[in-house]
Amino acid sequence: MLKSKSFLAIDFGAGSLKIAEFAPSADGGLRLLRFAVKPLGLAGSQDAARDALLKKSLPELLTEGGFVAREGNLSAPGFQVFSKFVKLPPVDSSKVTQIIQYEAQQNVPFPLAETAWDYQILGSAPSGELEVLLVAIKSDLVEKLFASGEAAGLKMSIIDSSIGSLANSFRYNYADQEGCSLVIDIGAKTSNVLLFEAGKYYGRSINVGSNAITQEFAAEAKLRFDDAEKFKLSDGFVSLGGAYEEPDDPKQAAISKVARNVLTRLHLQVNQTVQFYRTQQGGAAPVRVFLCGGGSILPYASQFFQEKLNLPVDFLNPFRNVEIDPSVAVADLEKVAQCFGEVVGVGLRNVAQCPVEFNLMPKASLSRQQFNSKKPFLLAAAFVLAGGVFAAGGFHAKLTDARREGLEKVKSQVDPLERTKTSLEGEEAKLKRSLDEAAKLGEWLQSRTLWAEMFAELRGVMKATEDEQRKILNQPVGVWIDAFISAENQTQIAAGGEEEPQNTGMSRFMSDPVLAKRYGLMLKPAASAEGADSAGGEKKAKANTNTNELSTIKVTFRAVNLNETANNQLIYALEKAIKASPSFDKDGTQLSGSLEKAEANATTFTFPLSLKLKRPIKL
Repeated sequence: MLKSKSFLAIDFGAGSLKIAEFAPSADGGLRLLRFAVKPLGLAGSQDAARDALLKKSLPELLTEGGFVAREGNLSAPGFQVFSKFVKLPPVDSSKVTQIIQYEAQQNVPFPLAETAWDYQILGSAPSGELEVLLVAIKSDLVEKLFASGEAAGLKMSIIDSSIGSLANSFRYNYADQEGCSLVIDIGAKTSNVLLFEAGKYYGRSINVGSNAITQEFAAEAKLRFDDAEKFKLSDGFVSLGGAYEEPDDPKQAAISKVARNVLTRLHLQVNQTVQFYRTQQGGAAPVRVFLCGGGSILPYASQFFQEKLNLPVDFLNPFRNVEIDPSVAVADLEKVAQCFGEVVGVGLRNVAQCPVEFNLMPKASLSRQQFNSKKPFLLAAAFVLAGGVFAAGGFHAKLTDARREGLEKVKSQVDPLERTKTSLEGEEAKLKRSLDEAAKLGEWLQSRTLWAEMFAELRGVMKATEDEQRKILNQPVGVWIDAFISAENQTQIAAGGEEEPQNTGMSRFMSDPVLAKRYGLMLKPAASAEGADSAGGEKKAKANTNTNELSTIKVTFRAVNLNETANNQLIYALEKAIKASPSFDKDGTQLSGSLEKAEANATTFTFPLSLKLKRPIKL
């Protein structure tokens, strides 16, 4: 429905909070009145710290930006929203809703009862299948977003997803584009890849974002995240690779290589998405690329994708068809315009019928909002009711006395039962403590085998990857574990026997001393047990023995050096296979640090992976 007064559009992103105030333009479109951006840092992508940060940042940004409106729509961050395209078989229209409900139960990775979800039918394939986009978010996460808005005095009408609002923004501003367009939205924690052509739309969210550049550079340069992010924005750029001369500043050289490695991982996922769109969705090959999102502002990012995709690359302008009020500082807007795709998309929901319309507002929020709007009428009704009660007070006085006598009689019968209940509750508490102790003991016994099971699973994954890559590359492939470190402990202690592994194995075995003692591993003494390391090392070892649980292992793999392309293919094939393993958490398992570029004459090369165990090992 068209609104005549101004309204807000808010993007609760992982890396920044973005707000714009719009009003309907004379032609029925959008007119930008004011805008503001506030970085959220690393805490913005961490669920534990995000809620408090938003409640503090939102009112501050509303005040600093001079926003007048207090009603509007918001876009939830991509890393908190699940989205998936599904195809439904041709069915009677009366059964479509039922089938979509079933598909949601099968695909959404958390219970629907705890979820706010919605869907959009995008069209039908030539075969008659319906193409449907599902989006879902945990209800408690939406409630937190709503609470942040209400705490700032805002009234929210629509909660959209980033993948839906960005699609509406592109269609509104680039409806004149012919052929297939590829949009790469590089966010802080996740990136969206969208493809558009006449009558078709496809999108996918990828767990690679610009925060990965900051985190990996911070680890390499031993900086705090905030300092590394500041350096990235002021001096960072994407290395162009090849024969380009490195900068004199070692920090610039380091962050440029890290940025290229992260964008290379993103490029591999973009290629997979394009291939899936063409083969499974019947789409055409893209003829142009648009970059947007906070990560796209890194210098040479557009040149990187132009080189990799061999397509013309431009920056998405979400304000291309938006009227800009004369009071807006256009020069400031140009610096951040590519980050406002979701903001414009969610703002369009107030002035137009959009191609993709989601609303992830949970029922509890709707009920509370409706209750608040009716509160004045309920208070008036309460006063009327109170007057009636006082008028009938005399009649009810005798009835109250009779009820009191009956209550005392019942109470005399209930008291003994209450004492019995208290006694039973005490016994139940004792029984619960005994059961908890037994369960913990069982957990400890079961964890004794987790270490061996984890390495057996890891060995199987490496063996399968070797076999797969050997068939693809048609040449010998070998990969083994060179070293591993527990992320919680950060201590390296050599251990194990001297027997050489066969095929897939470990040339060197690294473990914590606590693990070696816990699981009966043979420790190999360090080369120098005395000297400079004796004092400091002894203190460090004592401090590290306090670790009670192992959940993350940093592993250095070594593989036979083939060539740069084959090496990279092996690395990402192994990473993908480990993520698919039931023993490891796919979200916490990823490449860590910088990839070693093997010398041409080197027989082997190494690369690091951080492995997150689904079932932490108790020590």
